Amino acid sequence: MQQPPSYRVIQRQSRLNLTSLSVAIMLSAASVPAATAALNSAQIVASAVSQACISWRVSGICYWLFCTPFGCKVRTSVKVTHFIPQAVVSVYHTPGGNPWQEMAMVSQSTGGLENGITGALAGVSAGGGNSALKLPGQRQTNLHFKYADAFGHPATSLIGGSISGYSCRSAATPFVPYFLSTLDSLVWRSGMPESLYPEALIPGQRELGSQAAANMWGNVYPRSGFVTQVDDDKAGALVAQRVADIITRTGQPHVYQPLTGQRSEGYWPPDAVKENTGTRNHQWQRLSPQLSSSCAVFPDGEHPAAADANAAFALWQPYSCCQRRGQRFLYNTDY
Repeated sequence: MQQPPSYRVIQRQSRLNLTSLSVAIMLSAASVPAATAALNSAQIVASAVSQACISWRVSGICYWLFCTPFGCKVRTSVKVTHFIPQAVVSVYHTPGGNPWQEMAMVSQSTGGLENGITGALAGVSAGGGNSALKLPGQRQTNLHFKYADAFGHPATSLIGGSISGYSCRSAATPFVPYFLSTLDSLVWRSGMPESLYPEALIPGQRELGSQAAANMWGNVYPRSGFVTQVDDDKAGALVAQRVADIITRTGQPHVYQPLTGQRSEGYWPPDAVKENTGTRNHQWQRLSPQLSSSCAVFPDGEHPAAADANAAFALWQPYSCCQRRGQRFLYNTDY
């Protein structure tokens, strides 16, 4: 669908803002008010030292062609696979409510731009919250609106690429803003054009959970901030899943910075996040309101919702790699 000129201008301007924000984050962190923040960078880094989430293993052998003036021979290296914390996805109730202390100011500072963007939409105003809707002749529904941010995990470079040949480099950069819903207000609040996509119109497509198991958390599409869900914790998790779905793909109709890796010889970055694929595609670690030392995929059982309706999750994804031991990569075998 062709984007209107006004949206393309906003999108280009917002992409520039995302880049400049990553430079300003470390400068502003020292002055961030910690009134409502429940999580800080030191806690997030410490939580990443989790063997259950990293899941390091030897997964195969790589074969390289090594040549010298005296001839060529085949060398081998170990192929390893492990998870890396890619991003911290925060989902919150009110502007500036990001539970990550150092990032709260960043999300709050973009509120002015959000007001300008939403001002161009008739009947759409800034602000979030929950409401109980009683439709004529229908049961009560619970509608939530969530703000969301995704920043590079502060420990992504510590876990990824820390031991040459035995850990893979991460495609993420610490503290870089990959998604700010306040900059994506045009789509995040309207749900357009994704409300017209087949994924949003056809029942059973792109749904988080299982109808057969009577454990359905909601639709991934449209990937907006509005969720109909009785449980606020599940609503926050669903929004986090939507954000991960956006940032791990390119060319999406949102204002964001893609978090994707480029495959190369002996290096296999993860595929885009996809719900209901088990732990081979991605995992979530709960950081706030209660910090967990383990990882799981949604739906991951019942969890109490935060009193302030703010939550944070760490997105982990699997990488595979092997140490270069020649000029040319030949092939690899998997265990």
